[in-house]
Amino acid sequence: MMAIRAGVWKLAGMMAAVASCAVAMTSPAAARADHRRAATHYITVPAAAYDPAPPSAGFGPTAPGASTILVDAGTGRVMSAAGADIPRYPASLTKLMVLDLAFEALRAGRMSLDTQIPVSEHAASVEPVKLGLTPGDRISVHDAILAMTTMSANDAATALGEYLGGGSEARCAQMMTLRAHALGMAQTQFYNASGLPNPYQVTTARDLSILARDIVVAYPEDQSFFEVQKYNFRGRIVFSNNQMLRLYPGATGMKTGYTILARHNLITSAVRGGRVLIGVELHEPSWGATYAQMTALLDTGFGSHVAAAAYNPPVDAAMAPAARRAPAARLAWAAQLGLYNRMAMARAEALAVRAMRGTGTARVAKVDHHGKVLWTAQLADLTFDAAHQTCSVLAARGHVCLIIGPMADHLAMAN
Repeated sequence: MMAIRAGVWKLAGMMAAVASCAVAMTSPAAARADHRRAATHYITVPAAAYDPAPPSAGFGPTAPGASTILVDAGTGRVMSAAGADIPRYPASLTKLMVLDLAFEALRAGRMSLDTQIPVSEHAASVEPVKLGLTPGDRISVHDAILAMTTMSANDAATALGEYLGGGSEARCAQMMTLRAHALGMAQTQFYNASGLPNPYQVTTARDLSILARDIVVAYPEDQSFFEVQKYNFRGRIVFSNNQMLRLYPGATGMKTGYTILARHNLITSAVRGGRVLIGVELHEPSWGATYAQMTALLDTGFGSHVAAAAYNPPVDAAMAPAARRAPAARLAWAAQLGLYNRMAMARAEALAVRAMRGTGTARVAKVDHHGKVLWTAQLADLTFDAAHQTCSVLAARGHVCLIIGPMADHLAMAN
């Protein structure tokens, strides 16, 4: 471990020396398609033509073995980890940081989903997985985000990165790194928006779990972007290359990534019984192994008998008086906050009420309401008084809220 950390600090020193030329690399080194399916629809170039030779053998980002971590999105608790602090190349998982910045910009009103992004010559030239955008073209923020979450389009990611960076991908990369460090991603450095190979663009499984959790917790209204399995772009069908959406019940995204050196990488969020777990796998040998290991990782997490703690955002944690923590036996009531057509909407409502009340656990679940699939939002693990007070506050604001007793099925109440 000491050797690994020493290698990380050595890399950090080298990063500072090359910061000024991070994006202007002479080779358009690129990640090949996350899955072969995308190659049947869009322009691709063999990855072997772009990946540089390994900077070292068996150390640092190319060290043997895989890195994994599983966290509870609600609590931030690490449920399992193996090699989670070994530096790795992020490949297209890099795009999650661009999306994090984009979601923040959308929330702040600095752009909208309809904003038209200009496509530069540089953005149009990146290879190999791409929509086929041309210099001078324009693409909406909405379509750029979907292109990134589905087929992992490098041209769309670069164009969006340039827009967020005020016309400069290098500036965007600096913003990405600053954001990463602000989140606590201490071993992460970014040098481009796409995840194309760069020997100094490194991260860890632990750092990426922090990023993924920030997106899940802070931007629930944007979760649906990661759940799209196909969409129409200018008359062409773009398919998602994330097989977990089809293979794993409850999977809600998030991102795949591959280069020769990074190998097979995957971040998956999944929800069951109102709990959201996030798994991260880096440097796996094949997609088959990646999906099998992620399935086992999530199954173990959801099957764990260790009770998840109530969701407490970092800002709230230090402010919650210990006297408000009731004995576990009393935390059997819930406030049902409403039914929604989309899981993202239900999750946003549950998290908003949780933040407002400062107590309980934000939960969502799928329900069958008169033959239609809907999502219920709840604030669970409450005392009777807390559930009553929550519904009183919401009722005063004109919202419908129901108190669910200890003997009720909290995740199947639809009326």
